[in-house]
Amino acid sequence: MRISRALLDDVIEHARADAPNECVGVITVRDGVARRVIRATNAAASPLRYELDPRELFRIHEAIDDSGDELGAIYHSHTRSDPLPSETDKNLAFYPEALYIIVGLKAAEPDVRAWRIVDGEVSEGLLEVE
Repeated sequence: MRISRALLDDVIEHARADAPNECVGVITVRDGVARRVIRATNAAASPLRYELDPRELFRIHEAIDDSGDELGAIYHSHTRSDPLPSETDKNLAFYPEALYIIVGLKAAEPDVRAWRIVDGEVSEGLLEVE
């Protein structure tokens, strides 16, 4: 997925704004290019995990469908650990076509990594910043 610096900065700002809790949101794409960041609310309000309210997730899917875009990525933050998928992240990866982007905030500079998670198997995903 290709993403503009402005959209990626929006994701990072969301992560910083929600700290010390994890943030969560989605990125829409069209033809492999990120088009929009949709911030969501972490219903768990936790520094250790994220949870999307099913009604909010439904509204997000409707907005994506209405726009003609596709679900490109689900992002969240790790406020106290490296941006590597946890066991919980693997278990909650219900969209094999999506990238899973994790913003690591434990250091002064954010560390952003993208992953593919399919049937619990993790591989690094491609995130091209323009």
